[in-house]
Amino acid sequence: MTEKRPTDQQPAKLRLAIVGAGPAGIYAADILLKAERNFEVSIDLFDHLPAPYGLVRYGVAPDHPRIKGIITALRDVLDRGDIRIFGNVRFGVDITLDDLRKHYNAVIFATGAVRDADLRIPGIDLVGSYGAAKFVSWFDGHPDYPRIWPLEAKQVAVIGNGNVALDVARILAKHADDLLPTEIPANVYDGLKASPVTDVHIFGRRGPTSVKFTPLELRELGELPDVDIVVYDEDFDYDDAARAAVASNKQVFVIDKVLGKWRERAHKLAEDPQAGASRRLHLHFFAKPLELIDDGTGRVGGIRYERTAPDGQGGVVGTGEIRELPVQAVYRAVGYFGSPLPGVPFDKKHGVIPNREGQVLSKGDPSSGAGSANQQLYGVYATGWIKRGPVGLIGHTKSDAMETVRHLINDLGNWWRPESPSEESIVALLEERGVEYTNLDGWHRLDQHEQALGGAEGRVRIKLVPRDEMVAISRASAPAAPVAV
Repeated sequence: MTEKRPTDQQPAKLRLAIVGAGPAGIYAADILLKAERNFEVSIDLFDHLPAPYGLVRYGVAPDHPRIKGIITALRDVLDRGDIRIFGNVRFGVDITLDDLRKHYNAVIFATGAVRDADLRIPGIDLVGSYGAAKFVSWFDGHPDYPRIWPLEAKQVAVIGNGNVALDVARILAKHADDLLPTEIPANVYDGLKASPVTDVHIFGRRGPTSVKFTPLELRELGELPDVDIVVYDEDFDYDDAARAAVASNKQVFVIDKVLGKWRERAHKLAEDPQAGASRRLHLHFFAKPLELIDDGTGRVGGIRYERTAPDGQGGVVGTGEIRELPVQAVYRAVGYFGSPLPGVPFDKKHGVIPNREGQVLSKGDPSSGAGSANQQLYGVYATGWIKRGPVGLIGHTKSDAMETVRHLINDLGNWWRPESPSEESIVALLEERGVEYTNLDGWHRLDQHEQALGGAEGRVRIKLVPRDEMVAISRASAPAAPVAV
């Protein structure tokens, strides 16, 4: 049955729910509050984690203080006090889409994409084969992941040529003591400190001029103390397409220049191996992973890959030359993928909520409340990676949110007409269900607690990891750490 469009008098106030308190959700809230409109706005942010900021807190390596600086801007938005936060609330469990319809005029989903994309090669399920997203969540102290990570390999492979691959490789190769100035959790420091790793190998099937790294991320590799960057001359026999990319694209030009300096250093190390560092980070281009090799016990023992070559048009073709490299662990960093939300349409092929410029579409799902395929599902919107897929940097979510918010405002006549729109009603619902939700004051308590933990050790912050401890501190049911003086 096709969902009915509301036809009664237009509401004078928008009660909006946003599911996801990361950059995408916070940007959407801020943009709406600042937008030109002829109605009042009341916004509630919901997140399954007890603390806000999403990807910035749990998806960015701890040694990226410049990127982490985005939190300052997000904090300024939340601290204005015109947006409520309900943390530790699981959509689909603690609240449902039907609940939101009863209490709000509309909802924006900003839940991101946090699963690892698949890499379908033989051996990918061997012990010692990991998804990068899970490793990132571990070293960022995500409360829903185990405290211990198996760091037992001396030689490690990282598959991928994007910034996540660089993050993973850098954290694996970097000495743990060099991470102490960051907010790295204590359990992560202990794990990395005990790691026996000597060599980390990054594999990409294309050439150096086709990588997805940003120059900043690449440069940071060369700044790692006691870690040598190893590149191979055979990867720099550029064709016309590669040379044209260097000449016409400033980012590619900078990347080529950085790699050129590392080639010079690699030549010097070849002449005097004794001058080398205790750890090495290898960049393998034109290397297409084919298979992970079983060591005979069901564990990763190596990686088999095919040497590729430029095809003359910016792509690559296989050469038939097969190589093997012994490694004891492999991390795939080939992209993220969105997760379905209960009661919300989902595109399984692309890992996104189907939408038209942020307006969610039914995709012909009878349970969605709309009948025909690609019909707008009134009152439901999406923004961020769950809207467009895991591409672009964090800052790109601003323009993304602007597009979604514009449609939300223009769709005023099609908003839901909630039965119980008061701001107190959702609080009563959560309390009735026994949900131990956290709020902005609770985040401030947790924030101060983490800073106090860090201050006691001469650090800016030590991130608290266990969910129950985060909730207890946030809800003031556990003593906070004493502030260092």
